Amino acid sequence: MNGQLGRRSLLGLGSAVALSAALTACGKDKKHDKPNTATSPAAPPPATGSLPDTVMIIRHAEKPTGSGKPYGLTEDGEQDVESLTVRGWTRAGALVELFDPRNPDGSPAALRPGLLRPATIFASDPGAHGSKRPEQTVTPLAAALNVKIDQRFPKGQEAQLVSALAGAAGPVLISWQHENIVAILAQLNGIAPAPPKSWPDERFDIVYVFTRNGTGWTFTQIPQLLLAGDSPTPLA
Repeated sequence: MNGQLGRRSLLGLGSAVALSAALTACGKDKKHDKPNTATSPAAPPPATGSLPDTVMIIRHAEKPTGSGKPYGLTEDGEQDVESLTVRGWTRAGALVELFDPRNPDGSPAALRPGLLRPATIFASDPGAHGSKRPEQTVTPLAAALNVKIDQRFPKGQEAQLVSALAGAAGPVLISWQHENIVAILAQLNGIAPAPPKSWPDERFDIVYVFTRNGTGWTFTQIPQLLLAGDSPTPLA
């Protein structure tokens, strides 16, 4: 890791260090896990403009698996069931190097084949009680790219999200809850080869990439390989 990466990674990794110190002081969860109750509008907003040539989708980073450790923690180190774990915050910081790598002098470096620097970033709106993890996962990257995260749509409004891709500056990156990523894909016509029908609960380390090919999309998977334990195997 070069010096530039070390500086940039502090956007997310610095939060992870602070959160680690907070683990031992955490008490009971401050709120209960509640579903997002936001309702969908009657119809998607009208499409204006062309679709981007590349859409990348990631699942939010690691989350609490129960009432015990690892806890979800806010960026300030407060226990929160709707936030990332320390490992999740670490992944959020590492995503900066994946999507915006830099040379030692700070100039842009080449990305891995198949990936592009996002010009637009979407994350689900948590509402009053929903998951903050999609936004937290891309917050360090958005800061590095100086891109504002678009959070107009909560989980459940995947049709509206895909409609908003028309006219969005590309490439586009979407950070979402894994159980609803299939609902995003259902709105993209002509995907080949066919994506997996579901996203495994235990996987946080894959990037879905959709590249336009006329009226359809070519689908590929790119393993992140950012943290110890990340798998090189695509989702089945």
